[in-house]
Amino acid sequence: MIRMIMHGCNGAMGQVIAGLVEQDEDITIVAGVDINTERKQDFPVYASLWEVREKADVVVDFASAAAVDGLLDFCREKGMPVVLCTTGLSGEQLEKTQEASGQTAVLRSANMSLGVNTLLKLVAEAAKTLAAAGFDMEIVEKHHNQKMDAPSGTALALADAMNHGAGDSFHYVYDRSQRREKRDRKEIGISAVRGGTIVGEHDVIFAGKDEVITLSHAAYSKAVFAKGAVEAAKFLAGKGPGFYSMSDVIGNN
Repeated sequence: MIRMIMHGCNGAMGQVIAGLVEQDEDITIVAGVDINTERKQDFPVYASLWEVREKADVVVDFASAAAVDGLLDFCREKGMPVVLCTTGLSGEQLEKTQEASGQTAVLRSANMSLGVNTLLKLVAEAAKTLAAAGFDMEIVEKHHNQKMDAPSGTALALADAMNHGAGDSFHYVYDRSQRREKRDRKEIGISAVRGGTIVGEHDVIFAGKDEVITLSHAAYSKAVFAKGAVEAAKFLAGKGPGFYSMSDVIGNN
């Protein structure tokens, strides 16, 4: 039985993951961490990782970017594998994540769903052909009105995959409202929509002369991300230091 700490256990995603783990015979949550310790769970909830007394094999993080530095410090010192799902990290935090992987197992993904990780591969392959043929590349992402960061981590991951497929020669444009000029051939446009309870939608658009190809992914519940996070935790428990991704989890199944 894999023993897991849920970092951000009282947040929306933390609660969904807790519900899934309850029905899984291979993994259990031994402790949770959240700034809101008043909400009761079927496991002890602490305000800090450093307060946790239970032994664990892996931490799953769905908290906030502000809590990531402390999380990485804890996991490095304890040699604790961590599934890092929080988005909106700064450049310094991304560097710290890479550094931590030298001392413990770190799995980071902008999106935990199987569908999105398949889409990443598809858009990279499409960009190899279509960017060279002069197609313009755009991404439109939509999320609920409570999401803090924009563009989404998934949109940026899609842009990176497209850019890599096209030879890493493109730059990103997030806002054209202050520009009075034609579109640059070497830009990938990324637009963010925030409204209602949209779980997550991403449209990748390849627009050429007289034809448009659109690759899309829509999530209809948070459960698709929660399931991926649980599978990642099972994969990462017991792994040695290194930087892992959802492609490793997919390839392992």
